[in-house]
Amino acid sequence: MLDKTYGQLGLRVMRDAEDPPTTPAEGREPRHAGHPEPFGPGEVALLVDRKERRYLVTLATGGTFHYHGGAVAHDDLLGAAEGSRVRSAKGTTLLALRPTAGDWTLKAKRGAQVVYPKDQAMIVGLADIAPGCTVIEAGAGSGALTAALLRAVGPNGRVVSFELREDHATVAARSIADRFGTHPPNWTLEVADVVERLPGLSCDRLVLDLLEPDRIVPIAVEALHSGGILCAYTPSVPQVMRLREALDADRRWGLAQTVETLLRTWHVEGLAVRPDHRMVAHTAFLTTVRRLADE
Repeated sequence: MLDKTYGQLGLRVMRDAEDPPTTPAEGREPRHAGHPEPFGPGEVALLVDRKERRYLVTLATGGTFHYHGGAVAHDDLLGAAEGSRVRSAKGTTLLALRPTAGDWTLKAKRGAQVVYPKDQAMIVGLADIAPGCTVIEAGAGSGALTAALLRAVGPNGRVVSFELREDHATVAARSIADRFGTHPPNWTLEVADVVERLPGLSCDRLVLDLLEPDRIVPIAVEALHSGGILCAYTPSVPQVMRLREALDADRRWGLAQTVETLLRTWHVEGLAVRPDHRMVAHTAFLTTVRRLADE
């Protein structure tokens, strides 16, 4: 493992020295979905088969992607426009696109349970995470939510992530490097307990994905700027109850609310239009609360 110190906080970033991250060609930033340029070496392509199964492939000159439908030469994709179709050696057809944030979340390597796109979007929206914000994240997991936070704060913002488990931190660091083509200069990752490290730090937003977020409340109120927002991702009802009790006990917190998001897709085929039989229902509760001024 390699340690690197970032900024005045003196936090440690964990990287896997033997498994370097995928990087885009010639130092270019990763191209977003819908970029006008054709696919180039080093880019990650999303290949979709006729049953809408999805595969992430890092393109390389002379490379080959093998799947049950046959082999696909990377050279057939290099120089092709996004949205093109490519045939395998067995004659099957794949659609080639650049992956969206949702595709990365669902298909990329993971360690801990990921925060899925529907909750990522709600966290960014409910916590009003905007360009220029400083966000402290407790529980980096696999890095899926971290990536959403980094995109939301932009290059002028900052994200500081804490993760207790070194194996999860390693996966998160790898995932972020793959997504952004490098380790973002405005992101810091430390393998540590946020309860021990948070005192003395300050931020605009605090995002918690922890087993016991209520433990953080007494020190979170000191770290958040007045008017700042705490957002907690908690799967179970007892977690919500303990968190809300801790918030209600301190008059420096206000406007607390707890919500959950249910996502239902629809089947649309000609005149057959109906809700799908399966839906993404409960994943977690999201609790947001504002830091009020000291009385």
